[in-house]
Amino acid sequence: MKTVNIAAIVLASLFAIPAFAQNTNTPNIDKREANQQARIANGINSGALTAQETANLEKREAKIEADKQMAKADGKVTKAERAKLQHEENRASKKIYAKKHNARATSPASN
Repeated sequence: MKTVNIAAIVLASLFAIPAFAQNTNTPNIDKREANQQARIANGINSGALTAQETANLEKREAKIEADKQMAKADGKVTKAERAKLQHEENRASKKIYAKKHNARATSPASN
């Protein structure tokens, strides 16, 4: 009887372990977010980004962060959610480049 109970407990715990091992890590997205924030800061410091451009880019980055938190809310970031976040990061990267290299400029920020 004891071995049956022990076997049942072991079997139940094997099914419970995957529930605790859910993957909500997004290291690549986190790394890209940090990199793109640094690119925006560089654009501010060099004067390549205007205040309006900076606000637009920061709004885009905030949306990506909100989408990432929504993806993590259920305890697992799926492959489709990762692909969506990656696509958003790609678009944001292109916008940062475009806004930093357009004809608009301000005086460099003083530290």
